[in-house]
Amino acid sequence: MKKIPLHIQIVLGLILGLVYGVLSIMFGWSADFAVDWIKPIGIIFINALKMIAVPLVLASLIVGVANLGDISKLSRIGGKTIGIYLCTTLIATVIGLIIVNIIQPGKILPSETRDELLELYKADAGSREGSAAALRDQSPLQPLVDIVPENFFLAATDNAAMLQVVFFALIVGIALLRIPREKGETVIRFFDGMNDVIIKIVEFIMLIAPYGVFALMAALIVELAGDNPERAWELLTALGAYSGTVLLGLAAMIFIVYPSIFKLFTKVKYKNFFKGIRPAQLLAFSTSSSSATLPVTMRQLENELNVSEEVSSFVLPLGATINMDGTSLYQSVAAVFIAQALGLGLSIGDQAMIVMTATLASIGSAGVPGAGLVMLIIVLESIGVPSAGIALIIAPDRILDMVRTVVNVTGDATVAMVVASTEGENPHRPAHLDEDTSVLAGKEA
Repeated sequence: MKKIPLHIQIVLGLILGLVYGVLSIMFGWSADFAVDWIKPIGIIFINALKMIAVPLVLASLIVGVANLGDISKLSRIGGKTIGIYLCTTLIATVIGLIIVNIIQPGKILPSETRDELLELYKADAGSREGSAAALRDQSPLQPLVDIVPENFFLAATDNAAMLQVVFFALIVGIALLRIPREKGETVIRFFDGMNDVIIKIVEFIMLIAPYGVFALMAALIVELAGDNPERAWELLTALGAYSGTVLLGLAAMIFIVYPSIFKLFTKVKYKNFFKGIRPAQLLAFSTSSSSATLPVTMRQLENELNVSEEVSSFVLPLGATINMDGTSLYQSVAAVFIAQALGLGLSIGDQAMIVMTATLASIGSAGVPGAGLVMLIIVLESIGVPSAGIALIIAPDRILDMVRTVVNVTGDATVAMVVASTEGENPHRPAHLDEDTSVLAGKEA
């Protein structure tokens, strides 16, 4: 008897969670039940994925760099990876600006709704403004300082400090390239074994993925409604133009930009790639965390699309840390939307500043839910728009965060496929996937 493929199980979890949330609102079921008894299952699932994110990045990067064989190859692959990541992020930011200037969603927002949103989310906006103030007041070179961990073990306990873990792993990998192979072999074998163990743990965690996704979606719908479901729907409807603008831009990345990149640099059909990474995209949607999704993204590319571990273990962890195409697009749309809603005009210079700041801010965003909102404040301050304006977009941000994380993860995987192709590999979609089965889900029960 064939087992239901993993991606189908996850889709069912999403749909059932949505149905439960809607029914809960319609029939007035207790929100406490969803928060106390359903949501914890989703939190356990996310925590389990986050639990292995740091050791996976550490082990995979060390092994990936050490297995490159020489510094010149590291320089070549690293240069390609970072260069493509910067280009896609820049493209995403520009697309966001073009779309938001054409649609102008901020001018659709009624003044009454604007005042209502500012008042409703004033406290939340203030707390995020405080976080951004600390970043804004620091030295221009502080991001470089933050890359080097003062204490690696302390950095390894914080997923938001993933860039420090990446730095440490790269240094260890480079050091292994510079010492005699026989002396570093034990270290490489240890981390290689650790990487295999972590991948096996991923398979265990994926057994509860459909239940975790159901719990996350059900709790999200119930919490959005709160004690006044009518108010929640009114606010979301009022921000529909803004949300639609962001979604249109994200769709352009998924269905225009990435397919174009595939056509230019690989021989892989985009639809086959899309099918191969479906489980990673669905998890990105439900967790809103590219870092938490990283283990599944790596597994899909290696097992389903034949990307070598050498490439995936270098490109994907780096992408989960610095490549945030969806986040940069969202920040450019949100900044212009807020300025439009507040009646503030933006010059060409201001919009050029948005391109630069949003690109850099997205690179500095942690791969965790909500990090983009903090970085958005820095973008707003750079163009003189009141940072309290983020209160206008907090209501739908959780849902948009889910979609832009899908774009972030898809962008990471796209670059990995491009790098693999340009390195002479032949990434493809194995024939067994055409039978609509999944390695993670298992072919047969």
